[in-house]
Amino acid sequence: MARRGRAARLTGRVAVHPPGGRTLDETALTEQGLAAPDFKPGRILLIACGALAREILDINTNHQIDHIDLTCLPAKLHLYPDQIPTAVTAAVLKHRASYQQIFVVYADCGTGGALARTCVELGVEMVAGPHCYSFFEGNEAFEQKSEAGEITAFYLTDFLVKQFDAFIWRPMGLDKHPELRDMIFGNYTTLVYQSQVSDPVLVERAKACAERLGLDFEHRHTGYGDLETTLQHWAELTSSPG
Repeated sequence: MARRGRAARLTGRVAVHPPGGRTLDETALTEQGLAAPDFKPGRILLIACGALAREILDINTNHQIDHIDLTCLPAKLHLYPDQIPTAVTAAVLKHRASYQQIFVVYADCGTGGALARTCVELGVEMVAGPHCYSFFEGNEAFEQKSEAGEITAFYLTDFLVKQFDAFIWRPMGLDKHPELRDMIFGNYTTLVYQSQVSDPVLVERAKACAERLGLDFEHRHTGYGDLETTLQHWAELTSSPG
């Protein structure tokens, strides 16, 4: 999880090349003889949600991706999605002169399309999908389930099972006003736990979360879904000549 108040820097490694092999900013600096002294040729930076840090590092390790660096923004930005585009913009502008290319490891995440527009303006690519529940399930599969009527499910990932009180119970005021539970979750019927790793302890914790919310429980082992294939694709793009 990201440290409060500042981005947490996690080094794994990755790299991506835009047309011409450099970011526009880095090209301009080079033409002026002012290239950033810490420029890392052939390396990528992922600017990611802190809730995805462990998953990203696991994917990079599993696929032996060694040309990517990772910096994470606070996971609690999800409680204030209108702040995500601004935070991403600041991170891109801070780091872009140092990297071959930057990718944003967020889905829309409740920004109503604002993050996608921001990424277009910045010239960076982001993960496809409305939220992490969708890309963990696989965006196509999640859409099919939604169209089939799965609209009364409340989702948890590994991270949210571990951080249930910090990201759900307390922010919704249920620690002080548990009577609000049925009002807040009255339209839900099932808690769906999408596990990224196989951990019986987390399954039991997820069941306990469902009981606290008064919901039925369903466990789906999704693994890393479209997040994994996206990171692999970016890594392959940036490791190709030119």
